[in-house]
Amino acid sequence: MPSEQKIFTTDFLVIGSGIAGLTFALKTATKFKEAKITIITKDEQSESNTKYAQGGIASVYNKTVDTFEQHIKDTLIAGDSLCDEEVVKMVVEDAPKRLQELIDWGAQFDENEQGNYDLGREGGHSQNRILHHADITGAEIERTLLAQVNAQPNIDFLTYHYAIDLITEHQVKQKKTKRNSKVSCFGAYVLDIKKESVKTIISKFTILASGGNGQVYETTTNPPVATGDGIAMAYRAKAEISEMEFIQFHPTALYNPGEYPAFLISEAVRGFGAKLRDFNGNFFMQNYDEREELASRDIVARAIDNELKKSGKPHLYLDCTHLDMEKFKEHFPNITKKCLSLNIDVSKDYIPVVPAAHYICGGINVNKKAKTSIKKLYACGEVTRTGLHGGNRLASNSLLEGLVYAHNAFKNVSKKFNKVKLPENVPVWNDSGVIKNMEKVLISHDRNEVKTIMTNYVGIVRSNERLKRAEKRLRVLYEDNKRLYDYSELSVDLCELRNLITTAYLITQFSKKRTSNCGGFYSLDCI
Repeated sequence: MPSEQKIFTTDFLVIGSGIAGLTFALKTATKFKEAKITIITKDEQSESNTKYAQGGIASVYNKTVDTFEQHIKDTLIAGDSLCDEEVVKMVVEDAPKRLQELIDWGAQFDENEQGNYDLGREGGHSQNRILHHADITGAEIERTLLAQVNAQPNIDFLTYHYAIDLITEHQVKQKKTKRNSKVSCFGAYVLDIKKESVKTIISKFTILASGGNGQVYETTTNPPVATGDGIAMAYRAKAEISEMEFIQFHPTALYNPGEYPAFLISEAVRGFGAKLRDFNGNFFMQNYDEREELASRDIVARAIDNELKKSGKPHLYLDCTHLDMEKFKEHFPNITKKCLSLNIDVSKDYIPVVPAAHYICGGINVNKKAKTSIKKLYACGEVTRTGLHGGNRLASNSLLEGLVYAHNAFKNVSKKFNKVKLPENVPVWNDSGVIKNMEKVLISHDRNEVKTIMTNYVGIVRSNERLKRAEKRLRVLYEDNKRLYDYSELSVDLCELRNLITTAYLITQFSKKRTSNCGGFYSLDCI
């Protein structure tokens, strides 16, 4: 790696290019015309979990039949009594305003024949309240925000730039920092992937909006970029982290061996009326919950997991054959097309499905203003633990959370912007003594091992013995890869492995401390 390195300065450093990061960047760029906003993303501009969201955004739009109280109640029930009720109330009541902003920026949501929004319904919701754009809502939101962001002259968008670590007193003052101590963030060290050099980016404020870590599991709906980078960076910087044990497994990913990540069959399909059948074609959800297919995701995922273990079969089925096919294909054109590419005609054939890791409900602790425990470090989106989701996220509340918390972060930094100065004496990245790593096989092997450990021992159903085995194996992986990281030239795959091991270990540790089953955590020893 070239030894010549430069220091770059910016007013706002945004790490991540999904709904949360782009919303924050757009708002700050619009308000502070003279400020410099820098967005970094490790892939192309649009590559994020947001892009792959199918279902939509939940909001109380039809107030003649729906109310804030009902949305709040649905969220609290799905969260299995672990939500912060004040946070839920804030997000739900702010939803219409934030959605209207998105619409004003150009987002297009489907309408019905009467010219009103075609509101969908998903598991856990008591009313139809999901605004959607066919079954590619996330892609439409990403398109809208990118168009707005790229039109702002004071936003510098750096693609193929990978955040390695946050800069705190640990680097600036060569001072050891402890969790719960007074720590400040001064920016981040960032790998320019194409130039193979590390940039030291100093900022007044840093915003982590880097998404989740679904890639710790063998089967996931998350794109390859979802490697837990933000959570791991914040943890190393001594930020407060919590509720990492609550992993949401989406009940219905398309069973198609060899395809990775798994193709998502949206929650909205069951909301539309699709029914689950076991491998022999029998209905079974009535045995698990009175809401049947419309129960919350944690309940449906565990039911499917149980049915698969009883039968020993690789998948079960989602039946859409009884539905209005004309409306189905209009609402779910991409799902229909994907199934047809595999010779599955949804009007005649059942869709083979399995659960897949989908969303992490815990993460970096933030308050209502999106502030972390580290000064001048904010976070929003899936990387956080806000208190909205509790033990299990209600379907289509995640994009909403990103919008609301990005707005709250924007409001808070707006009050402080003119009072904060750029830090001085920030050291550049030190890469002395490293050698070029030629053994890429070690990285790929260990990455696969992380996935195997987490899938077998820290999956939908866990136990104390499984967690002990996971912890033991992850400790060995951590020590082996610490040596590799300390002496090898940096690469994205090496850094991602480091973060996957860290977040896998955190999930395991938090799981060991949980003493009762709730939400996305279920242990045989807690029954």
